[in-house]
Amino acid sequence: MNTSFMRFRSLSILLIVACLMEIAACQKKAAVSNQESPDAVPARFAVNPMIAEASGITDSKRNTGYLWVEEDSGNPTQLYLLSHDGSVLKKVFIKGSTNRDWEDMALSDGKIYIAETGDNSLAYSNYAFYIFSEPDKTVDTVSNFEKISFQYADGPHDAEAFLVEPTSKNIYVITKNDSLSEIYKLSAPLSSSSIQTAKFIGKLKISGVTSACISLNGKEIILKTYTSLLYYRLNERETIESILKKDAVKIPYTIEPQGEAVTFAADNSGYFTLSEKGLASSQYLYFYKKN
Repeated sequence: MNTSFMRFRSLSILLIVACLMEIAACQKKAAVSNQESPDAVPARFAVNPMIAEASGITDSKRNTGYLWVEEDSGNPTQLYLLSHDGSVLKKVFIKGSTNRDWEDMALSDGKIYIAETGDNSLAYSNYAFYIFSEPDKTVDTVSNFEKISFQYADGPHDAEAFLVEPTSKNIYVITKNDSLSEIYKLSAPLSSSSIQTAKFIGKLKISGVTSACISLNGKEIILKTYTSLLYYRLNERETIESILKKDAVKIPYTIEPQGEAVTFAADNSGYFTLSEKGLASSQYLYFYKKN
């Protein structure tokens, strides 16, 4: 094989590799573009008074300009109504519920979902979701809710994230501490009269998921870990079950003391994150605006 041909072949291989790398880079850029390139530097608002153990947030539809916030691990059975500017308006008591370990929350079709799914010691056999109509800011106490109890077919798991599919109302529970986070499905219609079994449907390519959110149109998903935000966009043929088994795109995130909460803005203009206070002397609500 002559030297000129060998050089030509080597150059061709390099060009092919470069093209493939460029295609992959463009695909990742396209995925971020579909999320409309959120600001790398978020707006930051001091939370006053501080919410020590914020474990879940969701942006209110009924109370424009406010977020609902929950706390975990034995805190009072209440939600905070937190302004987008970081000020706490009030607390709303969820009468008759228990807070063994609330770990995430969501708002879907006018209903708030609270996930009683934390289990650091893998000590429990049953878990639950509390579901109730979103109150307006004049309400002090919620006493009417549905409690959906469930178990895993393969024993206990610690889960800090879930998604509600907007159309079907299926719930997808995502575990935290497995070697790869596992996905379990509770199929609608959900029953409050018996303990349901969450079906294993697959694994993510990551572990350590602390929160999850889905846009109101069901086309965008963010998963949160302590160190990153992972973004997925569904095309018309994709489902939550299929998309979560694929690679995600990292989107802007400022590391927080113990970041356990993420939600899309109700108008889909961006996304919020909030952390537990941890050992920090101050606490901030972050908003990443889409460009």
